[in-house]
Amino acid sequence: MADRPLLDGITVLDLASVGPAARAARWLADWGADVVKVGPVPKDDGVQITPPAYAYSAHRGMRRVMLDLKSDAGRDAFLRLAATADVVIESFRPGVIDRLGIGYDALRAANPGLVLCSTTGFGQTGPRSGWAGHDINYLAAGGYLHCSGRDGRGAPALAGATIADSAGGGLQAVAAICAALTARATTGEGTHLDVSIADGVLSLMSLAIDEYLADGVEPGPRHGLLTGRYAWYDLYEASDGGWLAVGAIEPRFFANLCRALGCERWIDYQYDDDAIEAMRRDFADAFATRTRDEWAADLGPADTCVSAVLDIPEVVADEQFVARGSFVDAVHPTAGALRQVAAPLAGQVDATTLPVPDFADPHTDEVLAAVGVDADTLAAWRAEGAIA
Repeated sequence: MADRPLLDGITVLDLASVGPAARAARWLADWGADVVKVGPVPKDDGVQITPPAYAYSAHRGMRRVMLDLKSDAGRDAFLRLAATADVVIESFRPGVIDRLGIGYDALRAANPGLVLCSTTGFGQTGPRSGWAGHDINYLAAGGYLHCSGRDGRGAPALAGATIADSAGGGLQAVAAICAALTARATTGEGTHLDVSIADGVLSLMSLAIDEYLADGVEPGPRHGLLTGRYAWYDLYEASDGGWLAVGAIEPRFFANLCRALGCERWIDYQYDDDAIEAMRRDFADAFATRTRDEWAADLGPADTCVSAVLDIPEVVADEQFVARGSFVDAVHPTAGALRQVAAPLAGQVDATTLPVPDFADPHTDEVLAAVGVDADTLAAWRAEGAIA
């Protein structure tokens, strides 16, 4: 963790309530940015999904303003905020912010150095740009689901995390924003970032896609080294029903694994396709002789690349994460005590320094006053329902 937050002094206006854009705002706040959530006034509250109190780390370290962006005053208030901000994040369908009068042209006129990050499922252009979707749809469109394992029906198995939303969308947005801010430091100019979640999945699948484009070989389940083709990169059940993940790619690690399992006869046949299934059966038989934790305790530190498959309660209690301070306690103004994931990514702040706000009591006056909106204007805007 840095002594001084890496994004200290960066102000982000976040128009999203859930999904990849909200994830991006969460991570930016954990790198020290001042994130202001921009939500609708109470009369329009139904236009946004309200996440549960624990979601997005309970919005720790953030503030909230409530604006009616369909009103002239609400739009003016937002542009006043944007004039001194560094980043705006939005996840409306293409064209919506332009119709609201807060599109890139309007933002650029107010602040030429502003970075606008538009995060959508399929991007701002293309025949699917207006389509609705969620994580499963983008994983399907980018080839991820086709190349994943199969469930009991023979269907592609669902991922255990929102990979498209998180990695394809949220982290892509964070990386693009940080790159744009770096460029602005040289040029003084902002930019409009077109973050497509499906494009993010495409990038994650580039190893498989590039292989197809180069050799014409169609990847699929158990096709490649990293998708279960070989016995030494697979999952095995232990005697107690627990599972172990094996990733012994390097020859030295593979040899260590074979010796530990009593399967020395396979050491010289690591990539022999004719040996794959017999090797897999021998490995399965060996792992079935002991419990998951017994194998993990012996093989984990023995340079075999073997790990226990942990459930979530086990993850929370795991000694590695506990030692790294990966979970912290917080208090939500209405939900009470919460335990949550800290800020574990490299360079992020100490999460215990970020208080959990009460979004039922927005910071609208405080935030707008800080950009020069006087008390009489605030009172007038509130009276007409443009702010809350």
